[in-house]
Amino acid sequence: MDWILFAVLAALLVFMFWNSRKRMQKAKAEQEEKRRQTVPGSKVLLQGGLYGTIISYDGEDLDAPAQVELAPGVVVEVHSQAILRVVDPVEGVVTEDEFIESETSEAEYMAGVADGDIDQIPDIERIPAEDASDASDKDKPTA
Repeated sequence: MDWILFAVLAALLVFMFWNSRKRMQKAKAEQEEKRRQTVPGSKVLLQGGLYGTIISYDGEDLDAPAQVELAPGVVVEVHSQAILRVVDPVEGVVTEDEFIESETSEAEYMAGVADGDIDQIPDIERIPAEDASDASDKDKPTA
C-alpha cells in the first residue's frame, strides 16, 4: 500500500516539473514575440492601462527606457518592461530578423547574377507590339 502512495507522489512531482517547464517555455516564446513586434510605430498597451505608440525601444537592453508617444507631441519614457503587449503590430515594417534574412537572400541573388547564372534572373513575359495595341483598343469603350 505504501508503494502506491509513493508512485502517486512521484507522478505528481514529475507532472509539476513538466508543467512548470512547459509554462516557462511558453512565456519565453511570448516575450520573444513581443520583443520582435515592438518596433517604432506600433501601438502598445502599458502596464498602467495607457495606450501609446512606440517611438524608440531597445529589445536587447531591457534596462534602457522606451519612449512612448501617448498623444501628439506627448512623449514619455517608461521602463521597457512596462510595455504589457503590442496592440497593433505595424504592417509593412521590417523587423531586424527579416531585414537580415532579406539582405542575405539579396546578396545571394546578386552574386548569381554577377556570375552569369541566368537561371536566377526571373523570366519576364513580353507582349509583342501588335498585341499590345490590340489590348489597349479592347479597353476603350465603343460608341
